Amino acid sequence: MHSEEIEIRTGSSEVVRDLRDECRRFLSSAGAGDGLLNVWVPHATAGLAIIETGAGSDDDLLTALRDLLPGDDRWRHRHGSPGHGRDHVMPAFVPPYATIPVLGGQMALGTWQSVCLVDTNVDNPVRKVRLSFLAG
Repeated sequence: MHSEEIEIRTGSSEVVRDLRDECRRFLSSAGAGDGLLNVWVPHATAGLAIIETGAGSDDDLLTALRDLLPGDDRWRHRHGSPGHGRDHVMPAFVPPYATIPVLGGQMALGTWQSVCLVDTNVDNPVRKVRLSFLAG
């Protein structure tokens, strides 16, 4: 198994951040052939999604999360920015892990699919992402 932790700057606004380039670089440096890429976010307020980006789906996902998990005062978890409790519930809907098949060193994603970090927590501008390759 080959594993590496990277830092991703998400800034001070909600974001769906495409990680394809980072995943490709990691697989190349790992000398990956066939196997599995596991992507893990060790944070209580971030998740990973396999989603199309650049055509509005990333913004649609953030809108859906705002509709489903409003940033108001209903949350019992109250430290941080107003409505921050929603950020702690979000990983139940957008989990902090993804596993992608790798064939010949390339992620076996569909044409429009991307591996994306989903971060709704504006209080935490830097995230860690653990990439692990398990050879088949």
